Amino acid sequence: MKNAKSLSALAVLALGVGAATSVHAAGTSAGTVITNTATATFTIGSTPNTVQSNTVSVKVDQLMNVTVTPLTTAPVLAGSGPATLVYQVTNSGNGAEAFNLTDNPAVSGNPYNTTVQILAIDVNGDGVYEPGVDTIINNGAASPVLAPDSSVKVLVLTNLPTNATNGATSQVQLTAASAIGTGTPGTLFAGKGTGGVDAVVGATGGQGTASASVIASIAVVTLTKSATILDPYGTNTPVPGAVVTYSIVAHTTGSGTATGLVVADSFPTNTTYQPGTMQLNGTALTDAADTDAGTASATGISVTLGNVTGGAPDSTVTFKVKIN
Repeated sequence: MKNAKSLSALAVLALGVGAATSVHAAGTSAGTVITNTATATFTIGSTPNTVQSNTVSVKVDQLMNVTVTPLTTAPVLAGSGPATLVYQVTNSGNGAEAFNLTDNPAVSGNPYNTTVQILAIDVNGDGVYEPGVDTIINNGAASPVLAPDSSVKVLVLTNLPTNATNGATSQVQLTAASAIGTGTPGTLFAGKGTGGVDAVVGATGGQGTASASVIASIAVVTLTKSATILDPYGTNTPVPGAVVTYSIVAHTTGSGTATGLVVADSFPTNTTYQPGTMQLNGTALTDAADTDAGTASATGISVTLGNVTGGAPDSTVTFKVKIN
């Protein structure tokens, strides 16, 4: 059996050489029994003879290799909602095994670190996260068991932090590590492989890592408010009876979109709103909650600007109150 074990070790080393040059499953499946019997033929006198050796059996050990490939090859735009990054994890070893999946948004050199919202197995492989279909897993949890040469898609949904700068790119890493163990190539895990064979760390160290990127697509909204006064005497003195016209300018910058932008203002104390004076970009708005963008209540005004992309023309809201 000593010779048999030595042959087993040689077989594992030979498999390891193949794994170093290919992402495909490393040769013969783990647990396969390779048998060999030698034969000698000779003649004694005029009589031919045949002699067979004992049969030597070698059970192939499991070689642990994995590759992680980013299927998201260009930076994904990340704005107000989560950005989805897609990775493929492939078992490039020769035995069935699971891999512990770990996301890492804190990659060295990132100008900002995103926040991972969801790590999920893409059950139907469409590259889109679907609640109730795809399987959410905890960071560091195991993938399904993968047969040799089989793959699974992994989704990472990540959100921008408040300090992200428009146009800046940040990476998120995904690492898949053999649930059996990792280490330097050749490290042995006795009896841990398929069917109880030994498991040997292959050329990948039993783990793989890949990065995908998001690019911040942010809309920044600034409001600038001003007031003009017209008193009953034709001057700009803020006395009782003077009318104050408030002007609010909404300015949007960046490459993203401000979704559902609403400008609202409350009527100041000691003033009375002047009905019918609300305008958007010089166009009159009704005070009622109807089909136009504006509404005036007993306490203030509200104007819906909708979805506004960065760099769009400014929007100006005006209304008037009288000092009591």
